Amino acid sequence: MKIEEAKKLALDMANQEIGKQRDSRVCYNHLEAQFLLHYSGVVLKLYIENFKRMNDLFGHEYCEELLDAILDYLEQKSGCPVYRYVGVEFIIVMRGKSMGEAVRLSEQLIERFDGSWDISGTDCMCTVQIGICAYPGYAKNAGELLKCLDYAITAASELGSNQYAAYNGEMNEGFMRRQAIARYLNTALSRDEVEVRYRPTYNLKLGQFTRAEFYMRIFVQDVGMVGSEEFISIAEDTGQIRQIEYYALDRAAAMAAWLTEQGKDFESIAVPVSAALLLQGDFLQEVSQVIDKYNLPAGKLAIEVDEYAAGEAYANMASRLQALSWLGVELILNNFGSGSSALCKILELPVDTLKFNRMFVWEIENNPKSAPVMEGLVYIARKMNKKLIAEGVETQKQKWFLENCGCIMQQGFYYAPTIPEKNLPRVLATSLEGSRSLVEQEKKALKKR
Repeated sequence: MKIEEAKKLALDMANQEIGKQRDSRVCYNHLEAQFLLHYSGVVLKLYIENFKRMNDLFGHEYCEELLDAILDYLEQKSGCPVYRYVGVEFIIVMRGKSMGEAVRLSEQLIERFDGSWDISGTDCMCTVQIGICAYPGYAKNAGELLKCLDYAITAASELGSNQYAAYNGEMNEGFMRRQAIARYLNTALSRDEVEVRYRPTYNLKLGQFTRAEFYMRIFVQDVGMVGSEEFISIAEDTGQIRQIEYYALDRAAAMAAWLTEQGKDFESIAVPVSAALLLQGDFLQEVSQVIDKYNLPAGKLAIEVDEYAAGEAYANMASRLQALSWLGVELILNNFGSGSSALCKILELPVDTLKFNRMFVWEIENNPKSAPVMEGLVYIARKMNKKLIAEGVETQKQKWFLENCGCIMQQGFYYAPTIPEKNLPRVLATSLEGSRSLVEQEKKALKKR
């Protein structure tokens, strides 16, 4: 038997086996068999978005029938091998097909998902995200191919429901950047290649900076300085979040303790914490140990959590936040009013301070409809006896509007950029005029970068 014939026979046998088993392990092995034998084509990965909600609504048996119906439809429509992969994901292997054919198929599939599915006489709607990647190309093996497909699905999801995205050069640059950052996170802390900065908050009523929020950047070789808004999500995906955020917690607590010892007048030092860390079993113990280590007075250390995370794991989050409150930690809810969670639930959380979503602040400039929404949220916060911070303030107009609404704590480039850790004591408890020289110096330095 010739080598090429043997390869084809092995591939046909893999096809038969995959049709019987259809599990993720066989799917992965099949991808290896397909493409490591030097075949080319395009692969589609589909992710069913709202499956958990449907499972809660219709039940497990109904949803399994739905997934079987989707699998049968995909096989019929594509005319290609289709594999169920990791629960609610499907992979279509379009061997020998072009990217144009894959895009046309994706558009047809999305059109089908715009309609309902009739399962045992009951209709349901489910939405899908589709990632597309050609092979060979950006991926050298099946493992890399699956990562590229995941990246494309993430890009599709940013466009809304029932969307597709093809992995391209721009995505590949982003993917390689994430890979470089992920590799470097392991050593950035140990090599002290971390820049700690703070974002000051100005209190209009007191006429001075009264608090600050921890901010961290790391230096990544061949990439440059990378801020926490980018590397935190990568740390969550790679399991490095504990090391990074416990480091941040310790640095912020140390600063709060030093300021207290120096008799500096300030409200609190805040450190943002991701839900992935906050819900860990030992998180409360770690916070308690940091408070004891630095002998921090109640309220001087603040923990900031995102509204979206609080809404997603509400029951666990509420109990965890209550325990933190008992430890004397100020609790800040970030992105208040983003609409990601029910307002009634959010306001039941034991938080002390609410922070406006920066998009609301930016909308003040161009969208008159944002004014009553902002005014309403400020009114609600005041009635609930919550402190309120507006972030992202950049113009005089935004400052005046927020002040007239009653939001007296404001944060943003209008007042000050992030400043180095060593300069924070020179800014806290000072007025805009008193800190002007240092603030202007930092603004100029950031603009040069």
